[in-house]
Amino acid sequence: MLAAIPGIEHIGSRFLAGGAPGYGEAAPGDHLQTTYHLWLFGDQIEHGRYPWRDPYSFRPEAKQTVNAAVWPYGVVFWPLYRVFGLVLAWNLFVLLTFVAAGLVALAWLRELGLPRGPALLGGLAFEIAPYRTVQSAGHLLGPIAVLLPLSLWALERGRRGNPLWLLLSALAIASIPLSGQAHLAIGAVPFYAAYALVRIPAVTRRLALYLGGAALGVALSVGAGILIDRVVVQGSVAAHGRSLSAVSAYSADWLDFFTRHERHGSESFVFIGWVTPLAALLGLYVLVRTRRSWLAGLLAVGAAVPMLLALGTNTPLYRPVHAVVPGLNYPRVPERLMPVACLAIAALVGFALELASDGRVWSRFGRLTADAARTAAVVAGVAVVVVAVDLHFDALKTSAADAGNTAYKALAGGPRGDRLLELPVFLPDTDYGSVYQYYDIGAQRERPGGYSTTAPVIADVVARKLQALNCGDWTSRPGIELQRLGVREIAFHKGLFVLDPAVPGRTWFAWQGLVQHGYRPWARDGAITILDRLHGHGPPPPAPVHEPPHDTAQFCAGWYSNDGNGRAMSAGHAALWVYGSGAVRLVMRSYSPVSVTFSVGGHRRFVRRISALQEVRVPLGGAGWHLVSLDTPTLPEVDGRKEGARLIAYSLG
Repeated sequence: MLAAIPGIEHIGSRFLAGGAPGYGEAAPGDHLQTTYHLWLFGDQIEHGRYPWRDPYSFRPEAKQTVNAAVWPYGVVFWPLYRVFGLVLAWNLFVLLTFVAAGLVALAWLRELGLPRGPALLGGLAFEIAPYRTVQSAGHLLGPIAVLLPLSLWALERGRRGNPLWLLLSALAIASIPLSGQAHLAIGAVPFYAAYALVRIPAVTRRLALYLGGAALGVALSVGAGILIDRVVVQGSVAAHGRSLSAVSAYSADWLDFFTRHERHGSESFVFIGWVTPLAALLGLYVLVRTRRSWLAGLLAVGAAVPMLLALGTNTPLYRPVHAVVPGLNYPRVPERLMPVACLAIAALVGFALELASDGRVWSRFGRLTADAARTAAVVAGVAVVVVAVDLHFDALKTSAADAGNTAYKALAGGPRGDRLLELPVFLPDTDYGSVYQYYDIGAQRERPGGYSTTAPVIADVVARKLQALNCGDWTSRPGIELQRLGVREIAFHKGLFVLDPAVPGRTWFAWQGLVQHGYRPWARDGAITILDRLHGHGPPPPAPVHEPPHDTAQFCAGWYSNDGNGRAMSAGHAALWVYGSGAVRLVMRSYSPVSVTFSVGGHRRFVRRISALQEVRVPLGGAGWHLVSLDTPTLPEVDGRKEGARLIAYSLG
């Protein structure tokens, strides 16, 4: 409840998530992707299909992709969805995983011998750990992190010789990579294995069974990781791993550990509190003084190593580790090991309170504490309040849901063989695509698009071909591609054109391109309009946005952002819209000589070799908007990236 305030008052109508604006439609975020993946489990079961398959995304070019996120929470989400509906089901799921995180961590600490008060404090510290709460606002990482203390708790129960607890422990730890959270598994599985070895002295019977159960957990985890790598990662856009430059964009810095706000994105938010780390150091001291040094060392390493790795390229440690640790070259977010640190810190906080809750400590104060047990209880209560305040972060904000959108409901009644394309088109690893997944829960149509950081390579190829539609660029004849893909309807998302920084000012051109090629709207709700060519009679409808100003060129895809020295071509085809008549003057240069074909409206004008700074005059024709295209067969590599000619300045005539 503490983590959900104040958003919980809208629990039935808005998503408890990151709080992004929606501009008339569902607000984008990882919560939409996670909701879609969890919903797929029940939908597939109801249709008699394999529950781990996604039959809608990246179709028809790609085969049905594997939806690893159905395990293990799909079976939990299915009845919630059927009883409460999608929005409330998600919100209840998030809150239930919060409660589960606290209770499972509490149960584990009780097995370690902590009294109720300290165990309660440790459970709370893990439940509302800021990084875990932020990753529970949409990403599956937060809920999956619950499986780590569950595996340790079951392992503790199993050390008494019950094989069923050991089996539960093995399944819990193996479920982390099996759910698709392979990055977390890189830290969680070694921590689990080391913990099993540290706890050998506490085994009361059947040591061989205990070691066999722990080994089974490690073996299943490794097998699950290999399975996910083979069926999900290999052959995807992430198959070759992530570069260190991609990791640097998400790397935290030292100040992020002590700053109670997101300084540069939710992924690098690693706040651990101000009082809590001091309490963890006290807990470390308690463990050492009570001769539990091996456990102290394990928790210290479990807290320190993920925090160091979360710094990513901001520390010299990450580069060699990135090169040698199996699997670490795939993730682009180095903070994904932080749930291990959250659990280790929470355990140390509990051990710190164990000292403060010891009646023998307070009995030394004589008359000041006549009832040592009562005083210890008061101290525990105060500690709970202090940690709750210290770790509190408004992670669960409210995001627009746009439930029951009638435009997409109209799609649900159409022929199942027709596919749907949504504009703007995003590359498959762009999170704005999560909005399309969410709406497809109602439409249930196959789509060339989708959202996945492990999307098939062919999905990326198709998306790059269709991205020209975002700018009304039909010169590459995308209509033929749409016909080949079996796309009949196009869903125009005005809100996403506003949100996406890559397509500012292009909404009007995208709309004009559609209506000029025969598409007409037939269903509309909020910021979403459904168009197809069967309703192509009559005059073109007005655009849902204003025409951009005539004195500024509008850049389409194929350009890098302006780096102070103009815009360089990022692809073999780059275009811009200019308004005027006569000609446009382009000041160009290239660090490596390249041949560029200049076209207007798809009609080739001339070829020019660009090297030193020069002016290129491109004839336009009559007054109006003109699409000026630049095409080059090769992109030379400059400073580690491929780039073509640079547009330094332009003059509209």
